[in-house]
Amino acid sequence: MEVPLFPLHTVLCPGVALPLHIFEPRYREMTERCLAEKSPFGVVLIREGREVGSSALAIAAIGTLAEIREAKRYDDGRFDLLAVGAQRFSVDRVVPSEEPYLVGEVSPLPEEIGDVVRARGLTERVSRRFITYLELMQPQEGETPEELDVQVEVDVIDEPPDDNPDELRDAALLEGAEERTLELSSAVSPSEEGPDIPVDDAEVRARLDDAVRRLTIPDDPTVLSYLLSGIVQVELPRRQALLEAPTTEERLEALGEILEREIELLRRRLRNYRLDGRLIATRRN
Repeated sequence: MEVPLFPLHTVLCPGVALPLHIFEPRYREMTERCLAEKSPFGVVLIREGREVGSSALAIAAIGTLAEIREAKRYDDGRFDLLAVGAQRFSVDRVVPSEEPYLVGEVSPLPEEIGDVVRARGLTERVSRRFITYLELMQPQEGETPEELDVQVEVDVIDEPPDDNPDELRDAALLEGAEERTLELSSAVSPSEEGPDIPVDDAEVRARLDDAVRRLTIPDDPTVLSYLLSGIVQVELPRRQALLEAPTTEERLEALGEILEREIELLRRRLRNYRLDGRLIATRRN
């Protein structure tokens, strides 16, 4: 199948939301095509280079189809999009095209669990480590932590607000939450930074504490593996390696090792993060 390719300095995992601000003319055209045809585009990691027009651009061979869930078009042609990762694909070749953006011939990749029994065991182990990791990310008194590089929601929002692009971004939801009552989701925002939030913000801490207590982890090994691959703070090449893992079992095993390392660093206070208060949403019943 042929799909438009959107090279980014980020890795999109299936089931994870990705807010985008589209301003370049070529990607406006791509967005209009996808909206008109109700078709996805492919997100691929830029391994080297910066622009599609550059001959030095190198992209990853495996990416993720992104389905547009929300779109707001501005009068000047820009878009705010909320896309959700669907299925992984491999790029077979870049197709010569008259379009101003890349077009790729891609093949959807099947999801192989591997050893089912071991994958189930790894699911339980990784889930416990993740909750410990999430708790340890909270700053201790007197620390000046770095900003956490993902957006986190502790509850599901009914629908994104219409007027504020920042609120649209904050309303990114994990696909499939209806069935699994998942109260934490991830969305990467590659171009925006959050405001400074005081370390002693009691409300932020209290809401995160409450989120950890009420968090329901997906029991599907594959869903869990992609969710955590999109949330855990790792370098882009390592996150891409998680996306490319041949089986869920191998992805969970790698996640377990990453979480073990991060937990040790956090316990020694060598890695400190804090949450941007704008990124914590509340439930509207």
